[in-house]
Order: sequence, then structure tokens, then C-alpha cells
Amino acid sequence: MTFTRTVELDGHIIDSGMMQQAMGIVMDLGGDFDVEQFDVGRQKDEPSYCRMSVSADDRETLQEILHELHQIGANLTDPVDARVEASPADRVVPVGFYSTTNHPTDVRYQGEWLPVEDIEMDCAIVIEETDDGPRASTKVLNGIEEGDLVVTDEAGIRVKPPERPRDASGPFGFMQGGVSSERPSESLIEEVAEALRETKADGGNVLVVAGPALIHSGGGDALAELVREGYVDMISAGNGFATHDIERGLYGTSLGMDMETMEHPRKGHKHHIYTISEVIRAGGIAEAVEEGLIESGVMYECVKHDVPYVLAGSIRDDGPLPDTITDTIEAQNAIREQAHRADMVLMLSTLLHSVAVGNCLPSTAKTVCVDINPATVTQLLDRGSSQAIGMVTDIGTFVPTLAEKVLEADDDNDDN
Repeated sequence: MTFTRTVELDGHIIDSGMMQQAMGIVMDLGGDFDVEQFDVGRQKDEPSYCRMSVSADDRETLQEILHELHQIGANLTDPVDARVEASPADRVVPVGFYSTTNHPTDVRYQGEWLPVEDIEMDCAIVIEETDDGPRASTKVLNGIEEGDLVVTDEAGIRVKPPERPRDASGPFGFMQGGVSSERPSESLIEEVAEALRETKADGGNVLVVAGPALIHSGGGDALAELVREGYVDMISAGNGFATHDIERGLYGTSLGMDMETMEHPRKGHKHHIYTISEVIRAGGIAEAVEEGLIESGVMYECVKHDVPYVLAGSIRDDGPLPDTITDTIEAQNAIREQAHRADMVLMLSTLLHSVAVGNCLPSTAKTVCVDINPATVTQLLDRGSSQAIGMVTDIGTFVPTLAEKVLEADDDNDDN
């Protein structure tokens, strides 16, 4: 006996490789397909459309194939209402619950398609009845409450991956090439700067995810300038980043190394713990700025210009600073709130924080990940952040060059 369902793909399915992926999935999982309709877009900005029937010898295999096709944006042509089931207990989801991608998603409920709010990968979809009608949103497993109406299976779910046109048009422009350490970094940084300016001009929010290496490599002043000039709306980092940024202002060192001479002064290795102690004595970073203890740096500019920051702690942290969130779940929720508001994200030389933020981002957020270590960049992309572009380069060169190009454009506009 053969089991068959029909799916459709539309958009730039040839340029993005979606068509090839779909056929590969069916064959790799032991199924068969028949292309019933295939309309090829003949212009660069013209989408394509494919309808194909997918079959397998048993229902389980067909379901597995449909699940994999669904993840890349292939949707059933005969949608039905999503299946929902009440959660039996707090933090317990029904068996077979639908686990989200990070792509824009709709769920069909009571005959209508509802956009899923706050989309991110690896979450459940919960339907909530409100005075204004039903709404759908994501919830992490830890946030599930007894009685929540949780969507199960793929039925009634529609996923829409970002478009990938042939040219550099569309929402991602230059972001077509994945990871690169060979493309001319100067021109690519200029394109990142242009995307940053466009995001701000359109009223979007820019989130910077920063690691301590940014301070060690001398990029702190440039990032502080971008904060001061209004190009950074939020910062996500850890205890180490903030500590070494403040240490540099207090002692001229970062992790004990003199930032001017690149030497290690006597007792320099104690500067970071002295820094933490002084900030604790003041009551926090904002209090230390107000009393004049902190007079420069990224954290100083954040306080002075009301730029919110999340410092997520780890088991390794010294101190930590009073502002550092040491509760893991609380830190996740704070990061998640930032990620949901971000239209563009710069991930600067931090593997753990980049992956953490990347897990919370929708695929519609422009994401640039920069690190001297290729593993950091590839791990982010492998994790599922298909919208990210990776640059393998020195962060101490990237950030100052980016700031220079962003602010140069401002000067040119002022002259005109």
C-alpha cells in the first residue's frame, strides 16, 4: 500500500536550493515524488512555484518525509486546522508537540491562519483565547503551564523561510555567502556598515553581542563610539566583557595587559578583580558611572545613553559584577526579550553568547558573526541560523573599520 500527500513550494526555490533539498529529502528517506506543476521564475525577482506529490510505502515514513520537507518551507496543499492538546502539567508538553523552526510561521486555528508571535527555534506553539480572538505564540518548554493549548504534529502549520533572490536585492542584500575569510574584508565591512545605517534609518533595532576579546584586541573605543552615536540599541554580553571594559578605563589594562604598551604591569593580573570590587562597592555599573568612578568605555556609554544591556553570567565568572544575571533561566529570558526586538545583530567574537542569542533569533533578523576562529562562525550557522553571514577576521580590525565607515557616511551626509 502506498501513502501519498501533496506539498507545494513557492518563492526563490531554485536560487535558494530549496527545490534540490526537497527532492534529496524524499529520496534519502526512501520515498518517491512526482512533480505535478513547476512554474519557473524567468526574471531575477520573479518567484518560482512547484507542486509535487510525495509518497511512501508506510505512513510512518511518509510522516518523516513530510516533517523534513516542512522544516525547509514545503507546505501541504490541503491544510487542516492544527491539532491542539492541553498541557498535562507545568513544563510538560504533549507527546508529539510541534517544535518550531526560526522561520516566520502561521498556524491554522478555527479555519483562520494566525501568525505565530515571537518566533524562535526549538519552542512549542501555544494557542491562547483572548478578548480580541485567538493568538498564537511560542513558549520555551520551561515556560509551559498546565492547561496551555499546545500545537502537535505538522498539520495546520505553514513555514515561510526568508527569500533568497539571485541578485543582492531583498531584505538580506549582501548576505548570500555564508562563511568567508577570503572575500575582501574592506568591501564586505562597508556593506555591513551600509546595512547598519539602513536598519537605523528604517527605525530598526541593532543588537550587539560582544565578547571580552573585543576589549583585548583594542576594539572597545570603536564600539563605545557606535553606542554614543546611536547605532547600537542593545548589548548582550557576559561578566568578562563588562569587567575588562571597565578595567581598561580604571587601570588602562584588559585582563592585566596594558592596552598601550602591550606589557603586563606589576599586579596587573589583579586589576580585573579590583575592578569588580570597586563596582560592587559603588552598588552597580550605573551607580559607578554616576559617582564618577567609570568615565569611559562601552558600559559608560550604555549608561549615559540609556542603551539597555544584558550581562549573562557563567560558572567561571569572578565576582561577578552586581549587574550580571547569575540565574540561567532569568538570563535566557532577558536575552530572549532582546532577540525578539532585534532587526540586525552583530555577533562579535564570542562563541557561547553568539549561539545563545542565535537560538532566540527569528530568521528575518540580519545577523553578522565575526570571529578570528572559524569554528565560532560555522557553529552558529550549523546550529540553524541560516540568515547569518560569517566573517573570519580579527575583531580588533573589524569593529574600528566598521565604526569608521558608518561615521564617515554620516560626515559625508552632513557635508552635503
